[in-house]
Amino acid sequence: MAIAVLVVFWVIAGLAVFLIAMRATRKPPRPGESRREPKSVRRAFALAMLVVFVGFGLALPAFAVIADSKADDEVRGGVDLTNAQAHGRELFTHNCATCHTLAASNAVGLVGPNLDNLRPNEALVLNAIHQGRARGQGQMPANLVTAQDAKDVAAYVSAVAGR
Repeated sequence: MAIAVLVVFWVIAGLAVFLIAMRATRKPPRPGESRREPKSVRRAFALAMLVVFVGFGLALPAFAVIADSKADDEVRGGVDLTNAQAHGRELFTHNCATCHTLAASNAVGLVGPNLDNLRPNEALVLNAIHQGRARGQGQMPANLVTAQDAKDVAAYVSAVAGR
């Protein structure tokens, strides 16, 4: 919705500037001289400029939205994820991000350890998922995710932690 409001605002602002510019007066012609273009030329120019303003007003935000959606598919640090790691990212977001900090998932948890600082390997993450942890102030329950899902989360965390 915010993008639509932004688009409408800039289209209206562009049209206002255009209309003000079209109404601007020129120096009057010398006596006996006519510099005025035919009405059809002025209308054609106005229509062309209208198309350009509306086109840019719609195209520029569209490119920004497309670029933003492509950026969501990538992870900070430029790590290309496999399908399993991408699945692990989704699972991490739903199951782990409330407790753990991991920049690649924009997670800022306060209970569990900061995984960017730990930079754990896949085996350590998988062990923590299966066994759980009861240290410090927090307690991670065992088997929040199981089987292949646990392997996918472990692969994701080990690939992106600290990068």
